[in-house]
Amino acid sequence: MPDSEEPEHVGVYLRLREVFGNPADRSAAARKRRVRVEGTSVPFGEGRDPLGLGDVIDGLANRMGWTSPLARSELISSWAEIVGAETAEHSEPVSAEDGILTVRCDSTAWATQLRLMRSQVTTTIAARYPEAGITTVNFTGPNAPSWKRGPKSVPGRGPRDTYG
Repeated sequence: MPDSEEPEHVGVYLRLREVFGNPADRSAAARKRRVRVEGTSVPFGEGRDPLGLGDVIDGLANRMGWTSPLARSELISSWAEIVGAETAEHSEPVSAEDGILTVRCDSTAWATQLRLMRSQVTTTIAARYPEAGITTVNFTGPNAPSWKRGPKSVPGRGPRDTYG
């Protein structure tokens, strides 16, 4: 094959180029359509794997600012795991607001016992549920009856002054 004669595949390419034109000479719109931008989405590319439902819900909760209320409600629902089953039978969390967890106990004895365990309970809560933002735990006894209610309540000490 002489050097002056071009290979057959090059000749075919040049003839097709004459018929269909040079790609550089096409319209601007055609060139824009063919331009590929780096980092665009490609099938089976990086970051295209579907997310699990838990990841989607966590992302939504973070975006909407729900992590703190969700952590507080999870803390209240798992009270038995934090303090133990026997203690949870005699106490129940009532509210968790402004960094204060309020727990109502069956008796003043249980409230006193839990007050002695306050640092341990607070440390456990801070370790397991840091998003809840609980810094203090208040333990209260059972509510005593109030004599200040009703249409015939008497101002002052009322009937308590006759109890001895």
